[in-house]
Amino acid sequence: MRPASRDTWWVLAVRGVLAVIFGVIALAWPGITLLALVYVFAAYAIVNGLFTIAGAFREVNKGSRGWMIFSGVVGVIVGIVVASWPAITAIVLLWLIGVWFVVTGLLEIVAAVNARRRIDGDWGLMLAGVLSVIFGVVLVIWPAAGALSLAWLIGTLAIILGLSLFYLAFRVKNMPA
Repeated sequence: MRPASRDTWWVLAVRGVLAVIFGVIALAWPGITLLALVYVFAAYAIVNGLFTIAGAFREVNKGSRGWMIFSGVVGVIVGIVVASWPAITAIVLLWLIGVWFVVTGLLEIVAAVNARRRIDGDWGLMLAGVLSVIFGVVLVIWPAAGALSLAWLIGTLAIILGLSLFYLAFRVKNMPA
């Protein structure tokens, strides 16, 4: 999942825009039911995963391709599982979302460490990864947090994550060949 070539910068940009849209929806309607948030999250995870997989096939670095495919497949699977069983308990759902954020965050941290060899002074992907891991751990430890506060927390994190990914996309686009 490391952004090793300029050919895949657009994948990061699309993922960033999708995360911001998801975050704005969560903040705009914080009182929506957990069920509605489940479907919004499922759609986000599936689309995010599909774009990550699509980007993998444009990636010139074969080592990066595997991580991108793995991350995309995890996102699609999580999205399908969440959409298929929307009535599962909130605790199980929050654990699933939390684990997904931890896995995605760890992969983003690994990608950021690898990207530092090619992009000087970059912090976007590292910040996104650290925030994703922190948020995932919080969801796993305190799953009984209220749906309202959860919507605000998810919305805020998604916007920060999206802006970080969007920033990184243009850093990757403009990096030397």
